[in-house]
Amino acid sequence: MARFATGSGPSQRQLRVSEQVRHAVSQVLQRGDVRDDQLENAVIAISEVRMSPDLKIATCFVSPVGATDSEAVISALNKHARFIRGRAGVYLKSMKYMPEFRFRIDTSFDNYAKIDALLRKPEVTRDLTDDDNDDDDGGDPNPGDVPGHGDN
Repeated sequence: MARFATGSGPSQRQLRVSEQVRHAVSQVLQRGDVRDDQLENAVIAISEVRMSPDLKIATCFVSPVGATDSEAVISALNKHARFIRGRAGVYLKSMKYMPEFRFRIDTSFDNYAKIDALLRKPEVTRDLTDDDNDDDDGGDPNPGDVPGHGDN
């Protein structure tokens, strides 16, 4: 029998460590320790960090705000990943091994915007409002005869 189920989500330990790493990397970037022209002109939001099961690789999903070229910001972060790793070690003293940092662009906000745009289409809003008006039971959440309710 396998010790860990395949396909299951991250463990509690992975989630806890990923949140600690997210805070540590945020602190390093917030202090302005990393000197790069691409990073100085952008506000970098770290939305999520995913840890590998052995906690040796941390994939940081970032959203550069105010940057014209997001790919250039990601490549600058990956170029300075070892420096960021060294500075983050101050905040992650309790870890046995310092994870390797990898930076990726976070596309989840784009996905949310696409879903929001789909939900705001006239065809979809019409269908959603038509379903609400199709109730022929007078708004009763429990139509019909329910034992124990009504006339005795």
